[in-house]
Amino acid sequence: MLLGAHVRSGPQLSSAIAHGEEIGAQVVQIFTQSPRAWKPSQYAPDALQHYREAQHASAYIQATFCHATYLVNLAGDDPELHARSIACLKDNLAVAAGIGSAGVVLHLGSHKGAGLKARLDQIALALIEVLDKVSGCRILIENAAGAGGTVGRSFDELEAVLERVQALGGQEDRIGICLDSQHLWASGVNFATPRGMADLMEEIANRVGISRLGCLHLNDSKVALGANRDRHANIGEGTIGEHGLAMLLGHPLLRDVPAVLEVPGAGKGPRAEDLAAAHSALVAGLDFWAQSSFGGGALQLP
Repeated sequence: MLLGAHVRSGPQLSSAIAHGEEIGAQVVQIFTQSPRAWKPSQYAPDALQHYREAQHASAYIQATFCHATYLVNLAGDDPELHARSIACLKDNLAVAAGIGSAGVVLHLGSHKGAGLKARLDQIALALIEVLDKVSGCRILIENAAGAGGTVGRSFDELEAVLERVQALGGQEDRIGICLDSQHLWASGVNFATPRGMADLMEEIANRVGISRLGCLHLNDSKVALGANRDRHANIGEGTIGEHGLAMLLGHPLLRDVPAVLEVPGAGKGPRAEDLAAAHSALVAGLDFWAQSSFGGGALQLP
């Protein structure tokens, strides 16, 4: 498994490569613009090429993921904000494609109490429009922690979105899943035991397909199981704990899925010691599942 982190990129996108190398990351995740502003950052073609060249030349960084702007909400009821969300996502996806990103991680947004059924076509059509407009990069829908009317709090909801995109003739093969460990925990999924982990993998296989997993967001949790709040903690400092995260990281069917830290560190994001803690959890998980007779590898890739 490749381990990495969300890193700052700054005006020159390619600086993210150096920042990732400084902390020992094998993959990085970046914002292509301010995460809390609509205005897209403008990059000349040579800046995008420079990023691709910098990653290719790196002895450590093997992939880049981008995170869509937090303001994007494909499930809302305001037509103007919905249009701005689509335009913003197109911009994010275009830059990601330009730098050769492995995918753009996306929060679908909130239906604000209307229910997913009322917003399902709207979400699917927005995804179809963006993917038809911008080629060369996948969208990775992130599972939600379950606060308010956020979409993606369960695999039932993720499955419904994927099926609706397919039913409406969209490029559903360009949509994958980003699995966030803290969001899973906060939404009530206890993967910290062999039985819980087996149940999780069974549900992923049946609902969305294990092959759709594009990356993991690796975070401990400041809140309890089922608290429905998005609050990240450093590895081993939260309610999941290193052992619980080891169950996730070491599972045989997740070994080829890159993991990206989004932990607070000392306040400025992931550090080298946070990646070291993640590596320790990974080693413990690999060792557990290698010796387990629980049947962690019984599921087959679709």
